[in-house]
Amino acid sequence: MTWRRTSGSSTAPPEEVFDVLRDGWLYPTWVVGASRMRGEDPGWPAVGTEIHHSFGVWPFVINDTTTVLEYDEPRHMVIQARGWPVGEARVEVDVEPHPRGCRVTIRENPVKGPGSLVPGFIAQPGIWFRNHETARRLGWVAAGRARSH
Repeated sequence: MTWRRTSGSSTAPPEEVFDVLRDGWLYPTWVVGASRMRGEDPGWPAVGTEIHHSFGVWPFVINDTTTVLEYDEPRHMVIQARGWPVGEARVEVDVEPHPRGCRVTIRENPVKGPGSLVPGFIAQPGIWFRNHETARRLGWVAAGRARSH
């Protein structure tokens, strides 16, 4: 299984990016395809906690969850995003300091359901484009929040 890296940069430091990741209610502002939030488990983003979100375009939205698998602020987060009937994907978010802020790297791979049966050379280009925009949005939200603090 090949994991395609998608990177973006932000003028915000890694701590500000994780400030966004800690707020599950911001998920639809930076994740391409997420359309709304419905809830956040107490203690998010502790390992095992979930956010309850929807994806799609109204009125064709599907309710699902994303679970934290690993969390090492301000460097690394791994989540399992559910999006049935397509399936589930493991998503790694790495944040590295950079002289102008930070570099955000997202790796995603389908791990369960019909999406995991699609060959990587077919699935990964679409995943790359989506995650490229997701990384950009995450950087922009973090930078905007940093300026407002």
